[in-house]
Amino acid sequence: MSIQGYADWLETPQGRYVLDWERSKHDQLVADIFGFNALQLGLPAIDYLRGNRMPFQFRCDDRGGDAEVRSDLHHLPFAANSVDLIVLPHVLEFDENPHQVLREVERILVPEGSVVVAGFNPFSLWGARRRLSRRKELPPWRGRYISVPRLKDWFALLGLEPRAGAFGCYAPAVTQEKWLRRFQFLDLAGDRWWPIAGAVYVIQAVKRVHGMRLITPKWSDRMARAKALMPVAQRLNTRKVDEQ
Repeated sequence: MSIQGYADWLETPQGRYVLDWERSKHDQLVADIFGFNALQLGLPAIDYLRGNRMPFQFRCDDRGGDAEVRSDLHHLPFAANSVDLIVLPHVLEFDENPHQVLREVERILVPEGSVVVAGFNPFSLWGARRRLSRRKELPPWRGRYISVPRLKDWFALLGLEPRAGAFGCYAPAVTQEKWLRRFQFLDLAGDRWWPIAGAVYVIQAVKRVHGMRLITPKWSDRMARAKALMPVAQRLNTRKVDEQ
């Protein structure tokens, strides 16, 4: 399945409504996650890592574009246990093999590293709208929405432990900005009265390695490992400059 066209949908009033909430929650979640390497998979035109302060940040996508690294998301070109934070904005629900993407995420995460996943909630007004839609080929209805309970089951199989998260966007799936504003009161009431019925969710999980005592390497060693990820991104950036 393809996320093609989703970035264009984000420019619509409906898309901006979702994006504004998601970026706000990402800013809150990633602000206090520390380390050296942060990676965003998918949607490279949107910076979901803007609230994080890690020195090395990359965006990776299978189509390139605004991404520093172009790669098949099922086979990421990063060493095991090398990335401190990974964000996946709507990657899993639009991919044909989300389990493999998540396995790769677990492989490259350092112990105690974090993954932040954003997705559409099938148990919401938007989920109902998708089931009734006759035009499922259009974003955001294309794809397979993954519920939070199912996502937590996938996390458990990979040793990823949920830590924080939130639901948001409780307005119906209307397309005009004036109607989104009129339904704004539902966002104010949603967290209190029906917190699990938001159209979208953002959830953070941490990689746990049971039975292992975590010994933090020296700062110089961590910096050297972090810089080891730079050559690929630098080569791609240089290539972009030469082509311009």
